[in-house]
Amino acid sequence: MDYKDYYKILGVSRKASKDEIRKAYRNLAVQYHPDKNMGDKQAEERFKDINEAYQVLNDTKKRSHYDRLGSAYSNWQQQGQGGFDWDQWSRGPSRGTRRANVDDFDGIFGDGIFSDFFSSIFGGTGAPSRRNQAYQQQVEISMEDAHNGVSMRIETEGIRKLVKIPPGVRTGSKVRVAGAGPNGLDLYLIIQVREHKRFKRKGNNLHIATKISAYTAILGGEVEINTLTGKVKLTIPPGTQPDQVFRIAGRGMPNLKNPKTKGNLYVRVSVEIPRSLSSKQRELLEKASKI
Repeated sequence: MDYKDYYKILGVSRKASKDEIRKAYRNLAVQYHPDKNMGDKQAEERFKDINEAYQVLNDTKKRSHYDRLGSAYSNWQQQGQGGFDWDQWSRGPSRGTRRANVDDFDGIFGDGIFSDFFSSIFGGTGAPSRRNQAYQQQVEISMEDAHNGVSMRIETEGIRKLVKIPPGVRTGSKVRVAGAGPNGLDLYLIIQVREHKRFKRKGNNLHIATKISAYTAILGGEVEINTLTGKVKLTIPPGTQPDQVFRIAGRGMPNLKNPKTKGNLYVRVSVEIPRSLSSKQRELLEKASKI
């Protein structure tokens, strides 16, 4: 097993303060994050090393243990006698072992994001602890905010930050806020979109119901439809049937990855039958029914 120099990975000195370590971590995490390096395996491995190094050097107990190991390993290299005794430095997995608390990296990489070196020295299997739920926060927004995007202030463990929720999010979407979690780790906002009184969402499409008169259904006409981006006129052709559905293109929800692309708005019409008729209306309808 190879020794990993966490100080070198973060580019800091062995006497670096926590602030210096946190600053170095944030800069490197932004540079090598998978979102900015899609398909780049080297950047992905670098990102893993950066987070692993931060987990150790930002934790006082882990850093102290690691520094003692580093001194012993350095002395062994100078002496060059026999193999290095890793066993005496291994804490192994146990109930008393404090495993690394990380954010939702398992959602990015899957299990096993820590190296064999880390797992051997600090215990555990390398999979992140499920205590990462402490680094998630649920946020409830309206459908209008989900459509348009919204800026809002959040507070987590005394840390306040103005965050932007992008257009197109849905219930269950995760929004990453870099450095807003405990110990400078990323915070994941779990989005909950409130149900709307008029609109129902299916994927990026929206569905709405509206009423038209029997005369409009028979003769045709126009009805005004309220959308999330304003009012539009919907043309009703003659002979429209109850529960008929019309599509208004591009008036649905934005695509999260490409907000300029939007779903459609589907309008289901119900026909209102008048409960009472004037004598003239009845006369004309009776004549029409006989033609």
